[in-house]
Amino acid sequence: MARVKAHELRTKSKTELQSQLKDLKQELGALRVAKVTGGAPNKLSKIKVVRKSVARVLTVISQEQKKALREVYKNKKYVPFDLRPKKTRAIRKRMTKHQQTAKLEKQKKRAIAFPQRKYAVKA
Repeated sequence: MARVKAHELRTKSKTELQSQLKDLKQELGALRVAKVTGGAPNKLSKIKVVRKSVARVLTVISQEQKKALREVYKNKKYVPFDLRPKKTRAIRKRMTKHQQTAKLEKQKKRAIAFPQRKYAVKA
């Protein structure tokens, strides 16, 4: 089997991808048997190509699944952790804008009771 290209895989349906994955895994098994039995050198070099093709197919399948999940959770309040933006732990844990501007009752009362003084500055 020739080298699989990711952009060609993206046009295929999920069932086609599953069948292609099955074929590639069977071919990889046959190549590994040939390796053990002392097969031709061209078969041994083909193992790497088939392994990479399997990886490409699996990558495209997982990307399609993640894309579909993103659509499902698009306007929901809660989103699974793996669909949220990664960023850094510090950025994820920091307070929201609303939390930063919020004031305690005591702070509000003090602000009303003792407002900021206004001074007329001579020029």
